[in-house]
Amino acid sequence: MSVATIDPSEGLTRENLRSLLKAVCGGVGLDPTGAELIKFTNNAVFRLREDPVVVRVAGSTAARERVDTVVRVARWLESHSFPAVRLLPDIAQPIRLNGQVVTLWAQVPDVGPRPDGAHLAALLRRLHRLPRPPGGLPAWSPMEEVRQRLAEPEDLGAADHAFLVAECDEIEEALAGLRFVLPPGAIHGDAFLGNLIAGRRGPVLCDFDGTTIGPREWDLTPVAVGRLRLDYPGDDHALLAKHYGMDVMEWDGFPVLRRLRELKLVTSVLPILRSNPAVRAQWEHRMRTYKARDLTARWQPYS
Repeated sequence: MSVATIDPSEGLTRENLRSLLKAVCGGVGLDPTGAELIKFTNNAVFRLREDPVVVRVAGSTAARERVDTVVRVARWLESHSFPAVRLLPDIAQPIRLNGQVVTLWAQVPDVGPRPDGAHLAALLRRLHRLPRPPGGLPAWSPMEEVRQRLAEPEDLGAADHAFLVAECDEIEEALAGLRFVLPPGAIHGDAFLGNLIAGRRGPVLCDFDGTTIGPREWDLTPVAVGRLRLDYPGDDHALLAKHYGMDVMEWDGFPVLRRLRELKLVTSVLPILRSNPAVRAQWEHRMRTYKARDLTARWQPYS
């Protein structure tokens, strides 16, 4: 398959992702031989075998529209020597090729002890103290991303689509009535342990798709919801709450943010639901239990 045949409206299959990877690597002098697809949900992420590089392909319209901000955030964090992944230097980024948007990152070896909630708390406290970047950041608009996913789903039935649209409306109304207690500012937007890499010199933060100006309570929510929904090892929420200085689960607005986070966890794979069949069973379980308002059902990470 030629890279010129890859139409973003038709989804990203493993086959056309490989074609795209080959074209991108060929254009910048990297070797894609033996590259490993390490993630394929709302983005597709490859780890090259022959070069210490990670290649990230935006997997939806929402993700593609955020890439310029992702690049700007990465450069802002680097300017403050913040422990975060770095863009590959000396290459103009992002790379746009036949409707696809790609970024290249210096690989951070995932070595050393597993980061925990205390490490995440330290990084969030540091992030939340940074001055805002030149040119600012977009305002937190969580429903915009969800609605974009609902505008381009793969294999989503009409009833489920209508339900999720109604969820967006209800949660948006509930968000408007919240009274946040922390001062707003720059937030990571998807602050959970999956977005920390151990690193040789300590944990570093990755994935800036959700970085905006918004409520700091949102950065404390993913780990709290992970404790309630996912079988992660240890109690990272307790460590995060202790070392950050706030237990978001004790705040009266948490149920609304929990519902929002769970909606995002349900909808995150909608644009690649057919392209990546491995996520189907887990998505169906999440969707079924979310619709049933089953707050005790356990979810597993997507494959």
